[in-house]
Amino acid sequence: MNVVLKEPLHLESASFVIDDQVSQLLRRAYQRATAAFAEKFGADGLTPMQFAALCKLADCGEVSQNLLGRMIAMDPATSQGVMRRLMDQGLVSRRDDPQDRRRTLLSLTVEGRKVLAASIPLGQQITETVLSPFSISERETFLALLRKIV
Repeated sequence: MNVVLKEPLHLESASFVIDDQVSQLLRRAYQRATAAFAEKFGADGLTPMQFAALCKLADCGEVSQNLLGRMIAMDPATSQGVMRRLMDQGLVSRRDDPQDRRRTLLSLTVEGRKVLAASIPLGQQITETVLSPFSISERETFLALLRKIV
């Protein structure tokens, strides 16, 4: 049975304010970044995970699907779906690893490089939008602290 409170619940510790909690603040910051991404890339554009995968493939060249997923913090089930969609779009190619047939190697296609080159300025605009409340030194500090968390 659900009980509806008619007056505010008074906690023993009045020091807990949800708007000051790291999980709440990070969730709201993530929502801001996600909204900026959706605005720039649109409903039919790359997803944040697809963009991250293309960027990492450009940085690293040919890598295994497993390693790529680990590098961008993507679980194996999500990685398979993301890679399948990128391959269906002709942005990523895959081949069996000649050293280990159980492993699949991924790389950008020519079309993948073109799409990524056109997308990077959008990624830069997203970063600018999300970090716009900060001064240059605050941006550097904020990014350093986020890197420390992850």
